[in-house]
Amino acid sequence: MHSPLPFNARAARILREKLGMAPGHVAYGMRASYGMAYITPDHITAWERGTALPNASELTALAGALWCNPNELMGAPRTLREHRIARGLAAEDVARATGVGIDDYLRMEETGQWTGGKRQSAALATALALPPRDFIAITGLEGELAQLLTEAVSTRWQAHIRAIARLIAVDRRELQDPLRDMHQEYQTLMAATLSRASGTTASGEDGRRYLEDIIDHFWSRIPED
Repeated sequence: MHSPLPFNARAARILREKLGMAPGHVAYGMRASYGMAYITPDHITAWERGTALPNASELTALAGALWCNPNELMGAPRTLREHRIARGLAAEDVARATGVGIDDYLRMEETGQWTGGKRQSAALATALALPPRDFIAITGLEGELAQLLTEAVSTRWQAHIRAIARLIAVDRRELQDPLRDMHQEYQTLMAATLSRASGTTASGEDGRRYLEDIIDHFWSRIPED
């Protein structure tokens, strides 16, 4: 059972009003063009008020009726399935583009665990136009990234820049400033810990907190596409 899709009710209302359409016009468009005979103006009103949520097929049809892309009606996509729907792609399209069997792909969407190989993962990033942060989250590579970042800030960041760049598929030059700044921040925290009088604070607590949030520290420094 999939969780409800993120839905931007305000965007749906604004798009409809900009087109000069009433809820009845939108409902008619969904019935006439998408075969959704059960859709009434009350559905449109409920979605816009946030008292109900459209399912995947309804959201796609609603986007068509409003002459927009599905991602314009969604909040930030989080899962593999949500990214696919936001791009307006069928599951078969993504499976074909990545070279994954459709049954295997649907299972990945159902479980929320991408298990494709490196080439398939690269094809997925292209098919869904995934930003680096979303690519890492969807493909389950956050643990590996966190380990590399931890090693980078606690030892020599220069020695890890190549592996991090390869993992998130960005140019190494884009990582120099973020990794250098993070290394300095962490080392400053640890130096401050060592200089405190014994027993005034939990030893290394600030450093541990920094490492726990190291993924967020990293992505906050990487410009989004």
